[in-house]
Amino acid sequence: MAVPSVMVLPMFVVVMAGIYYVYNEVTRFMSKSVVRNKVVVITDAVSGMGSECARLLHKGGARLVLCGPSWDKLESLYDSLCIGSDPTQTFTPKLVLLDFSDTAGMQDSAADVIECYGCVDIMICNSSMKIKAPVQDLSLEMDRNIMDMNYFGPVTLVKGVLPSMISRRTGHFLLVNSIQGRLSIPFRTSYAASKHAVQAFFDCLRAEVEEYGISVSTISHTYINSSQNATEPSSSSSSSSPSPSPASSSASSAPSKISNSLLAYLYRQLNHGVTPHDLANEIVRTVDWKRREVLLAHPIPQLALCVRCLLPSAFFSVVAAGVKDGPMAEQMIK
Repeated sequence: MAVPSVMVLPMFVVVMAGIYYVYNEVTRFMSKSVVRNKVVVITDAVSGMGSECARLLHKGGARLVLCGPSWDKLESLYDSLCIGSDPTQTFTPKLVLLDFSDTAGMQDSAADVIECYGCVDIMICNSSMKIKAPVQDLSLEMDRNIMDMNYFGPVTLVKGVLPSMISRRTGHFLLVNSIQGRLSIPFRTSYAASKHAVQAFFDCLRAEVEEYGISVSTISHTYINSSQNATEPSSSSSSSSPSPSPASSSASSAPSKISNSLLAYLYRQLNHGVTPHDLANEIVRTVDWKRREVLLAHPIPQLALCVRCLLPSAFFSVVAAGVKDGPMAEQMIK
């Protein structure tokens, strides 16, 4: 009996939805089996993304080493993971006090991490320090603090763990990085510089350690939205924002207005963040598939990256136009 033509599309949608569901279930099951009995280190495990990732990996049977700068928060996360868990299917997490801003004590922290189980199979570098301000308002001391937290801290920890992985000829480093390690926007000079630096370090590291059977992955995401529904920044300017004079208004050209509106739209898309749950799931998939590089962003930021590579002059013009626009510049600093 022939199927009516009007039923073809609904049936196709149902079949594709079923395939997608089965695919996700199989992927989730395989991801759990991959991390079972593996020693997984999560830095800044007390953050929203870190705790979500810890829950997923704990359920998957990983031997977790949870790191963070606050012992009280680590113990709270420890309690939430252990309550209601099946001791025959999960391992009790280990806790290590670790602060990336304390680069002098990072070698000792690396030794503490290895001491927990004698080795590290997977290290997830997650911590970062963010700041938004005009470049002239940032002191060199603040620049150094951001570089310590976002670059020197993770690098020192990786170098402390790397000899153990090389001797075992296995391991996996995963950097949770910002999209601003690949795409810089104004008023984030120190932050973007630190993210570019750590991205470059992990890219070089990937090539150098491949011969030892060590994998290196990076995930570049837009900002982490802790609320389920991201609220887009308001495009209205405050009363203190300088208003353009009649002369400047008449002198502003149509291309300039278009550039400003394009940057405003791009900025809103860049700030349409990912949830900690989505990012944690992507981390588990990346560990499973050992993907080298992942871009977790909406299509608009991905398009901006392409424009930055293929038409850099156009990209620079749009960004510069947004900085010159008073209300838009204030929105970007907020």
